[in-house]
Amino acid sequence: MPEPVVFLNDRLLPASQAHINIYDLGIVLGATLTEMTRTFHHKAFRLDDHLDRLHRSLKYANIHPAIDINAMRAATLELIEKNASLLAADEDLGVVHFVTPGENQVYAGSAAAPARLTPTVCIHSFPLPLSVWRPLITDGVHVVTPSIRHVPPVCVDPRMKNRSRLHWWLADQQTKTVDPKAITLLLDLEGNVTECAGSNFVVVKDRTIYSPNPKNILLGVSLMTVKELAPALGLSYAEKDLQVYDVMSADEAWLTTTPYCIAPATKINHTPIGDGKPGPWFHKMMDAWSQSVGLDIRRQIIDSRR
Repeated sequence: MPEPVVFLNDRLLPASQAHINIYDLGIVLGATLTEMTRTFHHKAFRLDDHLDRLHRSLKYANIHPAIDINAMRAATLELIEKNASLLAADEDLGVVHFVTPGENQVYAGSAAAPARLTPTVCIHSFPLPLSVWRPLITDGVHVVTPSIRHVPPVCVDPRMKNRSRLHWWLADQQTKTVDPKAITLLLDLEGNVTECAGSNFVVVKDRTIYSPNPKNILLGVSLMTVKELAPALGLSYAEKDLQVYDVMSADEAWLTTTPYCIAPATKINHTPIGDGKPGPWFHKMMDAWSQSVGLDIRRQIIDSRR
């Protein structure tokens, strides 16, 4: 049976042959910058936006891979073509990019030869397990705000998407004691709403979508899609500090993210948001997004066999 391919450093390989050394700084330090793109009808959605953000992150982190953005884009499209051919017509891919500084010179130099001291670049994909997110779309999400706080932007700029995420793991452990199915929503040190581990978070109030202060969040590509679609629906878009009070008082709240695009948050800390059900603005936004990509996103998720 054909095997998916992975792009690693400078070539496409069968997935079973793609390996990263245990001395890689992505493992030793958790120093990894990343992006995730998805496909619709097996075509990448806003790939250039994701790659542009990845390269801004790399510049900020002073990591300089040998492959440039044009070559990375070409490699990504080739990988999608090969791996999407293994899917059914109604399935789609999640495509992951990650880059590390390379191997740790002390560890690798003393224990392994030759050491790879140039950045590690990997692009891989997986079939989107859309059925996993079906309950989020049909019933909504319960978000919980644990005591763990978001890393302040003076420490790590959140516009740099990274995998240094131990604080998210610790926060999720607290969240699960409240509700095993809930999703963590972190607050900053002043109690302002920030984001979830894999998604942005917005509220809708009086025909305006409010996003948290941009200094505290990753400016998600899906969030930008919501912002762009809003005017045609008669919705305004604004950014400001939000507190839990604002979420509890909102008409609706949403998670925006690459894999499932948008999901309604229907509870926060066991308190219903709005009427506690997916709201009309959510459905209108999901319909607009579906129309823009030529695919019924809600139906794809609900009907998914994977």
